Amino acid sequence: MASILRGLNAISARLARVLTVISLVVTALIIPAEVAGRYLLGSVPAWSGEAAVFSLVWLSMMGAAAGFDRGYTIALTVIRDRLPPAWSRPTRLFAETFLLVFLAVLTCYGAEQTLWNWRQTSPAMGIPMAVPYAALPVGFAMMLLSLAEGIITSRAPKEGRNR
Repeated sequence: MASILRGLNAISARLARVLTVISLVVTALIIPAEVAGRYLLGSVPAWSGEAAVFSLVWLSMMGAAAGFDRGYTIALTVIRDRLPPAWSRPTRLFAETFLLVFLAVLTCYGAEQTLWNWRQTSPAMGIPMAVPYAALPVGFAMMLLSLAEGIITSRAPKEGRNR
């Protein structure tokens, strides 16, 4: 089970990094072109603003998932550091369980919103609004998978781990 989860998480983390780079490139190309078009030509294509926003949504979620997998998370350890060593592990276990449930709820709710918006299309590009909405459940699921791997393999999840 742990080896399957490890393999899935490796694929997921790689995909998150690739999608982060693609979204960053798209954003880095569209936004300056929009600014130049607006000030030099006086107009921009209708789809460019929408594409930039959708790309930023995917960039944010994939970047968060890639960072989560590599251990770039905010951790409030002030309480855990002041506890006796015997309390450190149960505290970490509680925090991991809470985060696991939280990410599962966000994944499910994000998937529900994505499916709910499948028939709605974006005004300029005409694509289903499920495309930008899908970044949320996909990103949260990637984080959930990463956390589950860390818990199952009994290592401190994502503390300074690099892939």
